[in-house]
Amino acid sequence: MTTTSAADRREIARRDYNANLAGCPGHDVLATLSDKWVTLVVSALAEGPLRHSEVARVVAGATQKMLTQTLRKLERDGLVARTVTASVPPRVDYALTRLGHDLLPLQRAVKAWAETHIAEVHSARERYDRSRAECASDES
Repeated sequence: MTTTSAADRREIARRDYNANLAGCPGHDVLATLSDKWVTLVVSALAEGPLRHSEVARVVAGATQKMLTQTLRKLERDGLVARTVTASVPPRVDYALTRLGHDLLPLQRAVKAWAETHIAEVHSARERYDRSRAECASDES
Protein backbone atom coordinates (compact mmCIF):
# COMPACT_ATOMS: atom_id res chain seq x y z
CA MET A 1 0.00 0.00 0.00
CA THR A 2 1.48 3.30 -1.07
CA THR A 3 1.04 6.44 0.92
CA THR A 4 0.95 9.93 -0.47
CA SER A 5 2.48 12.95 1.11
CA ALA A 6 0.49 16.06 1.94
CA ALA A 7 2.17 17.83 -0.99
CA ASP A 8 1.12 15.00 -3.33
CA ARG A 9 -2.46 15.18 -2.06
CA ARG A 10 -2.53 18.96 -2.59
CA GLU A 11 -1.23 18.53 -6.14
CA ILE A 12 -3.85 15.90 -6.89
CA ALA A 13 -6.60 18.13 -5.49
CA ARG A 14 -5.31 21.09 -7.52
CA ARG A 15 -5.40 19.05 -10.72
CA ASP A 16 -8.83 17.60 -9.93
CA TYR A 17 -10.33 21.09 -9.64
CA ASN A 18 -8.52 22.86 -12.44
CA ALA A 19 -11.35 24.02 -14.72
CA ASN A 20 -8.89 24.20 -17.62
CA LEU A 21 -8.66 20.42 -17.59
CA ALA A 22 -11.42 18.54 -19.40
CA GLY A 23 -11.83 16.02 -16.58
CA CYS A 24 -12.37 18.64 -13.88
CA PRO A 25 -15.88 18.87 -12.40
CA GLY A 26 -15.65 22.65 -12.72
CA HIS A 27 -15.10 22.38 -16.48
CA ASP A 28 -18.62 21.06 -16.94
CA VAL A 29 -20.14 23.80 -14.78
CA LEU A 30 -18.23 26.51 -16.66
CA ALA A 31 -19.44 25.07 -19.96
CA THR A 32 -23.03 25.36 -18.73
CA LEU A 33 -22.61 28.88 -17.37
CA SER A 34 -21.00 30.14 -20.56
CA ASP A 35 -23.92 28.99 -22.72
CA LYS A 36 -25.69 32.07 -24.11
CA TRP A 37 -29.16 30.62 -23.58
CA VAL A 38 -28.36 29.87 -19.93
CA THR A 39 -27.23 33.45 -19.45
CA LEU A 40 -30.37 34.84 -21.08
CA VAL A 41 -32.77 32.56 -19.18
CA VAL A 42 -31.15 33.26 -15.80
CA SER A 43 -31.30 36.96 -16.57
CA ALA A 44 -34.98 36.68 -17.57
CA LEU A 45 -35.82 35.00 -14.25
CA ALA A 46 -33.93 37.59 -12.18
CA GLU A 47 -37.05 39.60 -11.34
CA GLY A 48 -39.17 36.62 -10.33
CA PRO A 49 -40.96 33.48 -11.52
CA LEU A 50 -42.16 33.23 -15.10
CA ARG A 51 -44.21 30.75 -17.08
CA HIS A 52 -42.58 29.03 -20.07
CA SER A 53 -44.36 31.33 -22.54
CA GLU A 54 -43.22 34.40 -20.60
CA VAL A 55 -39.61 33.22 -20.62
CA ALA A 56 -39.96 32.62 -24.38
CA ARG A 57 -41.11 36.23 -24.90
CA VAL A 58 -38.21 37.64 -22.88
CA VAL A 59 -35.57 35.36 -24.43
CA ALA A 60 -36.15 36.31 -28.04
CA GLY A 61 -34.68 33.99 -30.64
CA ALA A 62 -34.73 30.83 -28.54
CA THR A 63 -36.62 27.98 -30.14
CA GLN A 64 -39.15 26.05 -28.06
CA LYS A 65 -36.76 23.09 -28.01
CA MET A 66 -33.73 25.18 -26.98
CA LEU A 67 -35.68 26.93 -24.25
CA THR A 68 -37.01 23.64 -22.86
CA GLN A 69 -33.53 22.07 -22.91
CA THR A 70 -32.03 25.11 -21.19
CA LEU A 71 -34.68 25.19 -18.46
CA ARG A 72 -34.18 21.46 -17.82
CA LYS A 73 -30.41 21.91 -17.66
CA LEU A 74 -30.79 24.77 -15.18
CA GLU A 75 -33.25 22.76 -13.10
CA ARG A 76 -30.90 19.78 -13.07
CA ASP A 77 -28.00 21.99 -11.96
CA GLY A 78 -30.06 23.49 -9.13
CA LEU A 79 -30.20 27.01 -10.56
CA VAL A 80 -33.91 26.97 -11.44
CA ALA A 81 -36.92 25.47 -9.68
CA ARG A 82 -39.94 24.26 -11.66
CA THR A 83 -43.30 24.50 -9.90
CA VAL A 84 -46.44 22.86 -11.28
CA THR A 85 -49.78 24.18 -10.01
CA ALA A 86 -52.76 21.88 -10.45
CA SER A 87 -55.24 23.71 -12.63
CA VAL A 88 -56.79 23.33 -16.07
CA PRO A 89 -54.54 23.69 -17.93
CA PRO A 90 -51.72 22.99 -15.46
CA ARG A 91 -49.65 26.05 -14.62
CA VAL A 92 -45.87 25.66 -14.69
CA ASP A 93 -43.63 28.39 -13.30
CA TYR A 94 -39.86 28.67 -13.35
CA ALA A 95 -37.92 30.60 -10.71
CA LEU A 96 -34.32 31.04 -9.71
CA THR A 97 -33.20 29.10 -6.67
CA ARG A 98 -30.84 30.54 -4.06
CA LEU A 99 -27.98 29.15 -6.15
CA GLY A 100 -29.39 30.87 -9.25
CA HIS A 101 -29.66 34.16 -7.38
CA ASP A 102 -26.03 33.77 -6.25
CA LEU A 103 -25.05 33.72 -9.93
CA LEU A 104 -26.80 37.00 -10.79
CA PRO A 105 -24.12 39.47 -9.58
CA LEU A 106 -21.50 37.66 -11.66
CA GLN A 107 -23.72 37.65 -14.73
CA ARG A 108 -24.56 41.30 -14.28
CA ALA A 109 -20.86 42.15 -14.00
CA VAL A 110 -20.08 40.33 -17.26
CA LYS A 111 -23.06 42.04 -18.95
CA ALA A 112 -21.89 45.46 -17.72
CA TRP A 113 -18.37 44.76 -18.94
CA ALA A 114 -19.70 43.74 -22.36
CA GLU A 115 -21.85 46.87 -22.63
CA THR A 116 -18.96 49.09 -21.54
CA HIS A 117 -16.44 47.56 -23.96
CA ILE A 118 -18.55 46.60 -26.98
CA ALA A 119 -17.12 49.39 -29.15
CA GLU A 120 -13.57 48.28 -28.32
CA VAL A 121 -14.39 44.66 -29.08
CA HIS A 122 -15.95 45.61 -32.43
CA SER A 123 -12.91 47.75 -33.30
CA ALA A 124 -10.57 44.89 -32.43
CA ARG A 125 -12.60 42.52 -34.62
CA GLU A 126 -12.47 44.94 -37.53
CA ARG A 127 -8.67 45.35 -37.17
CA TYR A 128 -8.23 41.59 -36.96
CA ASP A 129 -10.45 40.94 -39.99
CA ARG A 130 -8.65 43.65 -42.01
CA SER A 131 -5.23 42.23 -41.15
CA ARG A 132 -6.37 38.69 -42.04
CA ALA A 133 -7.77 39.94 -45.35
CA GLU A 134 -4.51 41.78 -46.10
CA CYS A 135 -2.49 38.65 -45.32
CA ALA A 136 -4.74 36.56 -47.56
CA SER A 137 -4.40 39.03 -50.45
CA ASP A 138 -0.60 39.13 -49.99
CA GLU A 139 -0.47 35.34 -50.24
CA SER A 140 -2.41 35.34 -53.54
